[in-house]
Amino acid sequence: MAHIFQINRSSGGVPKLGISKAEIRTEGVSDDWQNDQVHHGGPDRAVCLYSLELILALQAEGHPVFPGALGENLTIAGLSWPEITPGVVLQLGEATHLEVVAYTTPCSHIRPFFHDHNSNRIHQKTHPGWSRVYARVLQSGEIQVGDKVTLLKEPAHDKY
Repeated sequence: MAHIFQINRSSGGVPKLGISKAEIRTEGVSDDWQNDQVHHGGPDRAVCLYSLELILALQAEGHPVFPGALGENLTIAGLSWPEITPGVVLQLGEATHLEVVAYTTPCSHIRPFFHDHNSNRIHQKTHPGWSRVYARVLQSGEIQVGDKVTLLKEPAHDKY
């Protein structure tokens, strides 16, 4: 079963630290801030999501990453990450709905979490299926660690 492994927030910058529950609003995770609001945040980049399985695979490659290190707000376990593409709608817990809008572009602040300081290891253009994603909030709500994550709208496979 796919579920929220960790909820992450910070007062600006990375790593984002884990918390047990949070309110998800149109602006994003409650009490989460970004230092660079030109490239991060806003309604179409309200929540950043990433895969626990990919973090573990990156660790196996020798990268010193961990949940929250890459700036994701939600570390999700149990999803087939290559299917988490723009247009997918996810339900978190009982009521919160997010729509994946775009792949993120790795920024310089996450370079220390890669053994070679090459954060392009998780860039969609060079390593498809390894990118974090940005989502907009379709329906606000409270979430907590362990909440079920359900795919409500599947990816459009004909776009590939």
